[in-house]
Amino acid sequence: MTRASLNKQPHEVASMFDDVAERYDLTNDVLSLGQDRVWRKEVAKAVDARPAQKILDLAAGTATSSLPFAQTGAYVVPCDFSLGMLQVGKKKHPWLPLTAGDATRLPFKDDTFDAVTISFGLRNVQDFDAGLREMYRVTKPGGRVVICEFSHPTWAPFRTVYTEYLMRALPPVARAVSSNPEAYVYLAESIRAWPDQAALAGHLQKAGWSKVAWRNLTGGVVALHRGFKQA
Repeated sequence: MTRASLNKQPHEVASMFDDVAERYDLTNDVLSLGQDRVWRKEVAKAVDARPAQKILDLAAGTATSSLPFAQTGAYVVPCDFSLGMLQVGKKKHPWLPLTAGDATRLPFKDDTFDAVTISFGLRNVQDFDAGLREMYRVTKPGGRVVICEFSHPTWAPFRTVYTEYLMRALPPVARAVSSNPEAYVYLAESIRAWPDQAALAGHLQKAGWSKVAWRNLTGGVVALHRGFKQA
């Protein structure tokens, strides 16, 4: 089974997600205790997609995350660099324009999308600063970015319990429900190594985004960041 290392070589990460594609949505639901559904609803509210707007959903996987945007009447492009994920997504949602693409070299023209969003995928990008700059490039002036990513719980006692869950409880649970439990050991390690809320906001600003703000979900287990491209 493929397990990516924390240097996040693109071929390793893509292959790892190919391995877990078939049961990915089920595994996420189990491991997050159903919270992933709540988080995705909050992403949809933050993106605020409107009819006829163009939305880019990066690291879309099987395109489950893209459905709320499509339901608003927006034109949503699910994009991922795991062909295995895209193949599963195409079987489930054949009407969506699933697109293969690397977040650091997006196959889209400048100023194309009203909003770009990525959920639980930015930390898997090898050079995520390059990814943030690419998101900025393909967003229309006045457009927005919304990032939903695992973060750092704000209450210290809970942070300790959460870290213990990630490193001790998550792998055995993953072994029971995932087609590649080793992948979830990597995911747990990548969450621990990820910048905290303020640090990620700084990376967004450095990439050119303005009016950057964030709010915590589930006590900081997840953070929702948003920024705008100046008109």
